[in-house]
Order: sequence, then C-alpha cells, then structure tokens
Amino acid sequence: MLVRVQNAEGTDAEQALIDWLRGWRGPTSPQGIATINPQVHHDGAHQFDAIVWTPTGCIVLEVETFAVRQDGVLEIPLNGPWQVSGEPAQFTGGEKSTPLERSREHTYALQGYLDARGLGQRAIHGLGLIVPKPGADIDIHQGWSDPSFDVIVTDDPHRLEQYFESLSARGAHLWTANDVAIAFRGLGLLPYLPPPQDLLDEGFLGPVDVTLWHGGPAQAQAEAFAEEQAELARRAEERPFVAPWYSPWKLYPKVPGDADFGRAFLRLSLALGMLLAIAWVLWFIVTAVVTYGPA
Repeated sequence: MLVRVQNAEGTDAEQALIDWLRGWRGPTSPQGIATINPQVHHDGAHQFDAIVWTPTGCIVLEVETFAVRQDGVLEIPLNGPWQVSGEPAQFTGGEKSTPLERSREHTYALQGYLDARGLGQRAIHGLGLIVPKPGADIDIHQGWSDPSFDVIVTDDPHRLEQYFESLSARGAHLWTANDVAIAFRGLGLLPYLPPPQDLLDEGFLGPVDVTLWHGGPAQAQAEAFAEEQAELARRAEERPFVAPWYSPWKLYPKVPGDADFGRAFLRLSLALGMLLAIAWVLWFIVTAVVTYGPA
C-alpha cells in the first residue's frame, strides 16, 4: 500500500491509520494508494481524513478515537448522535457531526467530482474507523443497512486489513493507473501522484497516458517509464525467430568451418521425418472426419 500524507499533523487515530497502512507490504496485503488528510474543493472545501484507492474501489475513511474509555454497545442511528450504552459517544475530534454524517457529505462530494470527469460509474464506499481505548469492550449496533457505509471499532490493524480484503474480493478491477492520475490531478493532489510503475505494481491496470503526469514531481519518471515500454515493444518486434529445442537445427547444429556430412544427413533426415509425421496426422484427421463425420 502506497501512503501519501498531505498534512502530517493529524489526530492520534490518523497517525495510527498511517502506521497500519504503511505496514501493508506483504505479497498478500491489500494494494492501492492512500491519501491522508487531503483537502478537496468541489462545491466548497472538504477536509477528508483519508481516501484510499484500490484497483477495485475507492474508500473514504472517517477516523475517530474515543476520548475516554467507554464500554458497551455503540449505537449508530441513521440520524442523530452516536451513543455507547445510552451515553453520548465521546470522541477526541471534537466534531459536531457524526462520522456517518461526514461520510455522507464527503462521499457525495467525491462522487460529484468523479461524475464531472467521466468516472461516475465507480462507487465510493464510506468507512467509519473508530479506535477505542486500550482494553475497552465495544460492540456495534447499526439499526439500518447501507451497503455503501460500514463501521469498524478496532485497535487491531489486521481487522482493517480484513475489511479491505473482503471489499476487494467482491469487486472487479475498475480503477486504472490513468483513472487514479485523473483523480489526483483534479483533486489538487498532483504533487502526491506516484510514478506509473508504482501504480502498476499496486495492481492498477494500464496502459499509461504519460501526459497525465506532466507538471508533477513524477513527470521525469513517467517519461522514463514510457521510453522503457517503447524500447521493450521495439525489441519484441525485432526479436528473431528462435527454433525449439527439438528442431533438427538445434539437435544437429551446424559447426562453422566444419563440413560434417553425417550431421547434415541426420539433420535432413529428421526434418523429412517430421514433415512426414505432420502429413500423416493431417491425413488421419481428414480421413476420420470424412468417414465418421456427419453426412
């Protein structure tokens, strides 16, 4: 997982999220790119906690930490304040709105931005990540169902990793490297756009339009990547035919300066034998079709 931090002075929960995402480096870890604390301007300014792009989706994270230890059931209503066993949920962020309300606002804003740039068919998921105090026992009761919004209460990075894995398993590859570049350019995140090769390594599909990286710090790397791809394509076109190991010219190769008639006879005999074998197989197939095929 690639991590780009726009504002390093985040909350404790955001710092924990950064550490968790940066720890996803294994071959089976979720792939993608995360932007922490980005500010998006679309119908006004929107300050996000985090946006994560994966090859199969885009997730808007609202991150909160409990200010005090609270145990019990976290009640998540469709509207109104969140409570823990009848008491107001006390979060450190000091926000007047709930994570659900902010998720709605931010996902709608991001979806509107994507619609304006031809990327509207890609669904945006909202996720409320609540980090409890150490040792706290919190359950979740959500009295309504919304497939576009989930809540996780955990201090274990593996739980968040499982969420991304399950979300990825349910989706198809929708986001390409070019799509991510378009989103970053329009959101004012071009300085944080990784080089094309890094996005391809994270599972985003190509091909790559290098012009989308122009004006950013990764422009030189993008152009170098394009040159490498062009050189590989040119070499592939110029690659001579390589005979298989069983060809007469591989089994009985010519030796420069040595006129070996025995080797030449074996080479010619094997070539004729292979041609006769191919002709016999074709004759057998044609005969079988004519004899036993439909009239």
